[in-house]
Amino acid sequence: MENVDKRVAGSLTRFYVVALMVVAFLTLGGLFLIRKTIMSLNYDGRVVNVAGRQRMLSQRLTKLSILSIESIPHADSASFDSLLHVWKESHQQLASRRLKIGTEVVTWKSRPLDEMFKRLDPVFEQIYESFLVIGNPKSPLSEKQIVLKLILEKEPVFLANMNEIVFQFDKESYARLKNLETIEWIMDIMTILVLLAEGLLIFRPVVNTTKRAIRLVTESERALAESNKKLESSNNELVKTQKDIVRIEAEKYELQLAEDRIRAAALIEGQEEERKRFARELHDGIGQMLTGLKLHAEKLMQVPFEDEKQRLRFEQLVKLIQDIIQTTRQISYNLMPSVLGDFGLSAALKLLCEQTSDSTGMQVSFEGTTERITMPQPMEIGLYRIAQEALNNAVKHAEASHIVIQLIRRESKIILVVQDDGKGFIIGNLKDQKHSFLSQNGIENIRTRTELLNGDLEIESELNGGTRLIIKLKLN
Repeated sequence: MENVDKRVAGSLTRFYVVALMVVAFLTLGGLFLIRKTIMSLNYDGRVVNVAGRQRMLSQRLTKLSILSIESIPHADSASFDSLLHVWKESHQQLASRRLKIGTEVVTWKSRPLDEMFKRLDPVFEQIYESFLVIGNPKSPLSEKQIVLKLILEKEPVFLANMNEIVFQFDKESYARLKNLETIEWIMDIMTILVLLAEGLLIFRPVVNTTKRAIRLVTESERALAESNKKLESSNNELVKTQKDIVRIEAEKYELQLAEDRIRAAALIEGQEEERKRFARELHDGIGQMLTGLKLHAEKLMQVPFEDEKQRLRFEQLVKLIQDIIQTTRQISYNLMPSVLGDFGLSAALKLLCEQTSDSTGMQVSFEGTTERITMPQPMEIGLYRIAQEALNNAVKHAEASHIVIQLIRRESKIILVVQDDGKGFIIGNLKDQKHSFLSQNGIENIRTRTELLNGDLEIESELNGGTRLIIKLKLN
């Protein structure tokens, strides 16, 4: 036993040396992190300066564009092309997260900044292309005036986005600084705790405690031998426990499936609410603004133009605005058709068939009751989305000439049927068919929505014999 005590004492001494090495490691690690963060903060300041310079360059280029088009004398001797090149190059470096500063290249990782630059890129490209037109001496004055109007329209958007980017750079830099402060506090506390552990627990108290523990271990070996005999007689209890564990795991799996189903229902409900909100904003916001823009443009049509080309271009502009209004209305309708809430599912499906037939040239017809069927709103929306998904996939992939949507009420059941005379497929090979519209996400979306509505989905199909989807729901 005495030899064992000596070995334990030697082990504790080695542990004490290791603890000292941990303290040294924490100290050196803290210095390394502080130095690295300071260098990072230095680079952050330069990145913020470049991002801020982008706003100044944008305003300066806009000013030079106005002065150039209006032929106003100015004292700005900077080259327009040179400023435009610096503006373009700096934007590309910021967007690609590789900013060249002197002989070094600064890189960083930030998902929010990537999203901001992704939203900013279309606006930047429009302004940049417009600046290229203005900087081209061969461009006619009328075209320069048009692109200048676009620049003045898009520049506030660009400046606002750049402000957000600059603030995000500054926010992330401040976050790294706070992170450094937190790490420093943690390392200081860990160092203090290690030193306290060495003084209070490791040196003498632990040695004495370990000596007593070794004696207790020797005594416990005898108790362990007796316990082993008792364990041999408890095998039956262990088997029973294992069965209980299997049962609990099965119940846990069922609960997880139920949670997944509830989560999917909540996700779909959230998507529908977001679609409804977005459709309303498109119709009441952008749609109204575009209508006002069209009215102003039509009033301007009454003003005499200098030449026929200007008049034709303005007519094209009015037509383009009308097309945008129509497209906006169509998108708003597809997101959440108003006829669904006003007149019910039958009217919405009939209108969906008519619109699809007009837009694709296919023969798409609706069959079923024309009277409104009273049902819960989630069921109404879910059936419409199922029909919409099946119809879109049939149009894209089934190569059909005739598609029929049927809505049938049979006692306490609602039956939705989507049938086409397309190329069809073999049901057994559903997962292996790469070009079948049912082998992609379409069937999964339809199946998920059907399950969430507590319904049944049936698929009937054969090669060159068309496909038929049948969804049956109980109407509570």
